[in-house]
Amino acid sequence: MASDTTITAGALAASEKPGEGVWGFSRAQIIALGALVVFLAVAPFVLYPVFLMKLLCFALFACAFNLLIGYVGLLSFGHAAYFGMGGYLAGHAAKVWGLTPELSIIVGGATAAALGAVAGWIAIRRQGIYFAMITLALAQMVYFFCVQAPFTGGEDGIQAIPRGNLLGVLPLDRDMNMYWVVVAVFLGGFLLIHRIIHSPYGQVLKSIRENEPRATSLGYRTDDYKLMAFILSATLAGVAGATKSLVFGIATLTDVHWAMSGEVVLMTLVGGLGTVFGPLVGAAVIVTMQNYLAEMGAWVTVIQGVIFVACVIAFRRGIVGEIARLLKVKL
Repeated sequence: MASDTTITAGALAASEKPGEGVWGFSRAQIIALGALVVFLAVAPFVLYPVFLMKLLCFALFACAFNLLIGYVGLLSFGHAAYFGMGGYLAGHAAKVWGLTPELSIIVGGATAAALGAVAGWIAIRRQGIYFAMITLALAQMVYFFCVQAPFTGGEDGIQAIPRGNLLGVLPLDRDMNMYWVVVAVFLGGFLLIHRIIHSPYGQVLKSIRENEPRATSLGYRTDDYKLMAFILSATLAGVAGATKSLVFGIATLTDVHWAMSGEVVLMTLVGGLGTVFGPLVGAAVIVTMQNYLAEMGAWVTVIQGVIFVACVIAFRRGIVGEIARLLKVKL
């Protein structure tokens, strides 16, 4: 009991004073969350709803990845496997099995959770670069499986995925209806991640990130904690991929390619590693560039590389991390 108190108190002291804010949100985070909700409510009347839905799907993906690297310290180069397989199984469930959209998203998330459980059980036995390379290797195995598996459609992917009717009642063919569903999925995932990292379990994860041998010496089975975090991260990544496949009506090999894993790393680092709102901002920056600079072709990748280098050299905490440092608040 004493060891639990010691390690939890240490993690709390490193993150936030107990009792500050509401439900684990600091005052600055409450203001940021309010601004986010207002933006989501107004944005579809100003911006293209499909663009916003894509942004939110990738934002949830980046937040899920940040849960693993930002709060546990595990760098995965294979998160595209869970994102892509979630999309494939959700698309297959909606198109072939005829499931409703909410059930299709659940199927995608459950598939990613099962895959994450297997991959995580194998990968967490190693640390550092070895962990990263194992996750990359497993993700490539998933990629080649998707190339060959009959239900994925190979290089053509699963096309014409129906959005269906939410709960069998609300038709999602209209972009505005689908937009509010995506907003609900994103906010649900976002708040779940926030609750996880501010729970006693989340405090132990932060302690493992800071000093795993110390956590082990205090009696914590760190591998179990890391495995659960890996599964939670994979599940939310699968939910993001499943939602994206319903939005665009297609699931392709692009979503399981290694480049997608690199893209989510870029989003997280640009926004701010280990911050609550950083992955959201990073996803917004990258997706916006891809959307509005698409006519520049391969130069988009060059611009992304320049931004990445600039962040590593000048803004090592990321956009949100630097803002939080300057304002001396927690975001």
